[in-house]
Amino acid sequence: MVSAGLSVEIGALRLPFPTLMGSGCYGTGAEFAPFADLSRVGAVVLKSLTRKPRLGNAMPRLVHTPAGMLNAIGLQNPGIDWYLEHEMVALAEAPCAMIGSVAGFAVDEYEEVCAKLAARPEIAAIELNISCPNVASEGETFACDPRLTAAVVRAARRVTRKPLIVKLSPNVTGIATIAQHAEAEGADALAVVNTVRGMAIDVDRWQPRLGNVAGGLSGPAIRPIAVLAVYEVARAVRVPIIGQGGIVSTADALEFFLAGASAIGIGTANFFDPRVPERIVAELSAYLAQRGLHDLHEIVGRANVGFASAEQYEGDAG
Repeated sequence: MVSAGLSVEIGALRLPFPTLMGSGCYGTGAEFAPFADLSRVGAVVLKSLTRKPRLGNAMPRLVHTPAGMLNAIGLQNPGIDWYLEHEMVALAEAPCAMIGSVAGFAVDEYEEVCAKLAARPEIAAIELNISCPNVASEGETFACDPRLTAAVVRAARRVTRKPLIVKLSPNVTGIATIAQHAEAEGADALAVVNTVRGMAIDVDRWQPRLGNVAGGLSGPAIRPIAVLAVYEVARAVRVPIIGQGGIVSTADALEFFLAGASAIGIGTANFFDPRVPERIVAELSAYLAQRGLHDLHEIVGRANVGFASAEQYEGDAG
């Protein structure tokens, strides 16, 4: 059942709730079914798939940090063909929308995997995980170059009319420019943001704590970074934004909506409380009712007042 006050549209896809479960953080949803009501989730974003199977990075891959978590999984997955043959059928009876996630190391890989995944009726939309190195451009990350971002989105748009969600990296100097290039090539929505690069060091062994040395930081520690990114992107594009990064409460979610997001992605919080999405949905409804509002979109971007100058929000440590 669609809730009139909380529904969100991503291209042609209409979700009953504005909550998307982050890729790699919710499995297929079946893993959380004993603990949460999946019919109260907007959508599950599946683990990113690549052309060939990947074993992932060396252990250890996870490190707890203050107010967050570092991960360096390395896109471990069985490859698109194996996934379609062995795991896709289980998604047919899912009580919420399933969004496929595509990763790759060349533009043609994104195009191939996107075409195969989007062709399946179980998949309602496609997320493009562009935080991967491009082997044809000396390993430069797709998400960090406007032209590479545009090339990936253009290739994906050629092979499917299903909604495309482009997940942007915070590890750039001008995220709004990247967002504009993605929108211009046909992105239906932007997921803002992916993890922040970081590392942790074992002070007893004098070695990095992750087997891959560096990893992606997620959790509440990155929320201010993510909120600012949403704020900036919302001023640069017209497509819906899925705000994500450290959301664990309704107050956190409201920051993203007020900054300009139409929906939210919940990732790390699911590892310690599977009911976070349900609670946020219930409390959002109460929040709207208390203020006499009929639709979540009435508050989207309401705190986005713009900047007088870059210096205004850079802070002052002196």
